[in-house]
Amino acid sequence: MTLRAGRLALEAAVSRRGLGPAAGVDEAGRGCCAGPLVVAACVLGDRLHPELADLDDSKKLSPATRERLHDAVMRRAVAMSVVVIDPERIDARGIHRCNLEGMRRAVAGLDPSPGFVFTDGFAVDGLGCQSTAVIGGDAVVASIAAASVLAKVTRDRIMVDLDSRYPGYGFASHKGYGTARHARAIEELGPSDIHRMSYANVRRAAQAHSRSTR
Repeated sequence: MTLRAGRLALEAAVSRRGLGPAAGVDEAGRGCCAGPLVVAACVLGDRLHPELADLDDSKKLSPATRERLHDAVMRRAVAMSVVVIDPERIDARGIHRCNLEGMRRAVAGLDPSPGFVFTDGFAVDGLGCQSTAVIGGDAVVASIAAASVLAKVTRDRIMVDLDSRYPGYGFASHKGYGTARHARAIEELGPSDIHRMSYANVRRAAQAHSRSTR
């Protein structure tokens, strides 16, 4: 089933059982070695507005389409919540714990509170209501797709802003992911204040840079 075929099928099924409103939750930046983790939760309601007809896994969308859908979700969603977790906290607590924490905080920030939550790929406890994990959920559950877009665009905008504050790393283009260009920049410049020092590649680059500048 594709998202376009399913639309709000799962959310509607939850509502028919009297468990709604249904929310979706997703994150962006878990695989990055620089910048924050961003988690979003979203309630779309029982009908998908025509402005949201192209909703899909944010990774499958062009940047322009993501931007357009982000603004449409902001206008049309029943409720939304976005949580930003900085690199220092990721280093202190670990990425998985921060991801779970962010999902709980994002869901808790929804108003009205959801009666059911769809998560993408794995189960999350402590959400305050019933929930279920959907494999590939950002491609088949509209509310997860909307949360995916909110998280991705929010994080991309943060990384573009950070590019001007930390020149030379190319954050505006690779958004903190471990591309070859990013790896070369870390080796040449050393890690910045927004790099995740608990990540092995960043730690190795910091050690190598320290040795090369002595």
